[in-house]
Amino acid sequence: MSRLQKRRPFVTALAATTALVALMAPLSAAAKTAPSATGPSAASIVARYQVPDFPETPIGPKRDPKKPDIVVIDAGGTLTSRARDRISYLHYQGSVDGGVQTILEDMYPELAQVANLTVVRTSSLGSSGAVSNKTLYDVSRTVDEQLRKSRVDGVVVTAGTNVLEEDAYFFDLTVQSSKPVVVTGSMHQYGTFTYDAYTNLFSSIRLAASGKTTCFGTVALLNDQFFAARDVTKTDGYRMDTFESRAYGALGVVNEDNIRTMRAPARVMDCGTKAWRTPFDLRETTPDDLARVDIVGGYVEASAATIAGPVADGAQGIVTAGHGPGNISYAQSPAQRAAIADGVLFVSATRTGGEGTYDTGTAGVIGAGDLLPQKARMLLQLGLTFGDDQEQVRDWFTTIGNPEFDLSTYRD
Repeated sequence: MSRLQKRRPFVTALAATTALVALMAPLSAAAKTAPSATGPSAASIVARYQVPDFPETPIGPKRDPKKPDIVVIDAGGTLTSRARDRISYLHYQGSVDGGVQTILEDMYPELAQVANLTVVRTSSLGSSGAVSNKTLYDVSRTVDEQLRKSRVDGVVVTAGTNVLEEDAYFFDLTVQSSKPVVVTGSMHQYGTFTYDAYTNLFSSIRLAASGKTTCFGTVALLNDQFFAARDVTKTDGYRMDTFESRAYGALGVVNEDNIRTMRAPARVMDCGTKAWRTPFDLRETTPDDLARVDIVGGYVEASAATIAGPVADGAQGIVTAGHGPGNISYAQSPAQRAAIADGVLFVSATRTGGEGTYDTGTAGVIGAGDLLPQKARMLLQLGLTFGDDQEQVRDWFTTIGNPEFDLSTYRD
């Protein structure tokens, strides 16, 4: 049997056995890199910042040791909101007493057949316009701390849908555990005739409990489909089927108890090795240390001020959401060159949602490929926070930001 033939069952089953680990690729440059040795120690960072001690509440019947243990992190969202009446899902009015715990209790006794559940109520990701570095940092650290517990098999996180794709990608880049992480939400509020959170939450718990997305990183599940955090995006402000992953499609579906995984993120190839983890371990930094990065649009007559303004305000990096494959205006170009001379790092993305600038090694500008501008901003922020130089950040965009399946080195 060839090495490639041996590898296929592993990718399908995601079983990190010793024999299969031996077939994995060498440790990647992305995983080798750590924060600068001259920076503050982990102990001093811990002393400077502590993640809040969020309350944990076991729910449902007595724990069944034969069932998986899933932690649901209640970070809010439309999922825990109410409408002014049962048909007015465009109008918000109040929140659900008890939050996610109340919603999960609505689903018993059926939910007891799936998993043992604990709810952790954290700082909110529900009001999308209020999400900050701190809230994302705190939730991501909480996810990892829960997954470090040997008894916990997976985590489900609720979030507001407007920036859910960014929340999910931040977790995908920073959570160090390979156990399943599923982000979900709802388009309509609790108590409306069309409330979709019941199926989204139930299916997310089923997916996490199945273990089928082990080593997938973070996935987002809504409307019975789950997607890679890197690829997923919200395509409509109101439709229930708003979440898509453009050209790539869903990773799989959850239909009742039928869970089908039909493709996987490329990082599963490193399952069971140090190369699987990203270098962005948040225990090595604090929310205040995260780099300042802005997004600038490219459009007709876009002025130099669109770039000069963020630079003057302290931006360390700028993602340009250019037109076509990533172009910017004639007025923006000299402003970009001046900013590069001042040490600002640019990432060239496209507003089209498709393939954009391929990286050519241009000094001060990294090509984002098909990474959406809002996702590129997350990676640039973390790259500038953890990286030693701009070329290291470029390498992370090539490897972590634009991963590919590559079996060209394997031979019969």
